[in-house]
Amino acid sequence: MAVEGSLQGYESVQRLLSDNLPPHLFQEVNRVLLGYNGGKAVDTLTLPASVTKEAQSGNFDVLAYRFNAAPEQLRKPRIVRIGLIQNAIVLPTTDPYERQMNAIRDRIRILVDAAGEAGVNVLCLQEAWTMPFAFCTREKSWCEFAESAENGASTKFIQELARKHNMVIVSPILERDEAHGDILWNTAVIVGNHGNIIGKHRKNHIPRVGDFNESTYYMEGNTGHPVFETEFGKIAVNICYGRHHTLNWQAFGMNGAEIVFNPSATVGELSEPMWPIEARNAAIANTYFVGAINRVGTEHFPNAFTSGDGKPEHKDFGHFYGSSYVASPDASCTPSLSRYRDGLMVAECDLNLCQQVKDKWGFRLTARYDAYAKFFSDYIRPDFKPQVIKDLSLDSPKENGLH
Repeated sequence: MAVEGSLQGYESVQRLLSDNLPPHLFQEVNRVLLGYNGGKAVDTLTLPASVTKEAQSGNFDVLAYRFNAAPEQLRKPRIVRIGLIQNAIVLPTTDPYERQMNAIRDRIRILVDAAGEAGVNVLCLQEAWTMPFAFCTREKSWCEFAESAENGASTKFIQELARKHNMVIVSPILERDEAHGDILWNTAVIVGNHGNIIGKHRKNHIPRVGDFNESTYYMEGNTGHPVFETEFGKIAVNICYGRHHTLNWQAFGMNGAEIVFNPSATVGELSEPMWPIEARNAAIANTYFVGAINRVGTEHFPNAFTSGDGKPEHKDFGHFYGSSYVASPDASCTPSLSRYRDGLMVAECDLNLCQQVKDKWGFRLTARYDAYAKFFSDYIRPDFKPQVIKDLSLDSPKENGLH
C-alpha cells in the first residue's frame, strides 16, 4: 500500500522513473529534466558512512551531489557545501505547545548533526520550522510560538549548533518584534558559523490565495533584499511566496547573492507543477545557486477552518510534499528529496560557476535596466496608460461577418 504523500509508493518523480525506465532511456529523460553540469549529469557526492547510517536509523532521506565549474587560471575553486533540511512536525497540533516545540528541536538536532557530519558549511531550515504551519487557521493562540529573533529560545538553540559544526545556519521563525509593539513577522535569522547573529530578513510577499491568507498574523516585510556576506559566500533568503515574484529574485541577485535559499511551506494541490520550475528559473535568470526547501506531511488542526477557495470547512491544508532540491546557474539541478519523509540535501558548489555563467550568457550585460526603470516609474503613477497599439481596422464597419 502506498504511503501517504508518495507517488504510488515512490519517494520522488526521479526515483519512479529510474525504477521503471530502461537505463538508457532514463539517462536521456534525466538529461532533459535535470540538465547537464559541465557536459554531464550532476555528480553524486559520497558522504561519510556515519551519515547514511544515521539516515537509516533516523528514517530520513539523504541525497548528495556536486556542481563543478571549469578550472580557471587566475582563481582557485570556491567550494562550498550547502545543506537543506525538510521535516514534518513531530507531535499532534493538539499537544501542549512547549512539548511540540521541544519535539521539533530534538528532531532538528539529529538532522543538523547529520549535516555537520556531511561537511555542510551553510544550512537552511524550512519556513517556520519551529511550529506547525498554523497561520491559515486565523486562530491567534498560535502566536504563542512567536519568538525574538535575537534572544528567542530557537535562536539560542541554532547558535549552539552553528558553533558546534562551524556552520552558517538560516533559521526561519515566527518573529515577535519586541521593539515595535510585539508585532509578528515571518523572519529568517542568519546565524554565523561562530554562533553570532549576522542579521535577519523578513518575508517580502504575503500570500492571499486559497487557504494561504497569512496576513492575519503578519504583513509584508520591511528589510528589503539583503545579502549576507559569510565566510562561505554571499547568501540571501527568498521566503516562500516570494518565489512567485521574479523581481524579488532579481533584487537579491543584483545585490550580489551567490546562493539564495527559498524556505517554503506549500501543498501539492496548490503549487506542485510550479515547484520544480520557479527556483530553477531563478537560478538561471540571476546566475546564482538556489536551495528550495518545502516541509513534509499533513498537519491536522483541532478546529475546522474555511478559506477563499470555496471548499467546505476542513482541518488541514493538504499534504506538504517536500521535494527539496538545489538548482545551479548553468540550468542543471539535483533530483529532489522525498515527497513524504524528512530529508537532508547536501550540494557541493563551486561558486566560480556563478561568474562563469554570467560571462557566458551576458544577462546583466544585455539587460535594459534604464528602460525597465522608466517603465516601472511610469507604471506606479495614477495616470499610467498601458503601451497598447490598436489595430484601427478593429473600429471599421464589419462586412460579411469578417473583420
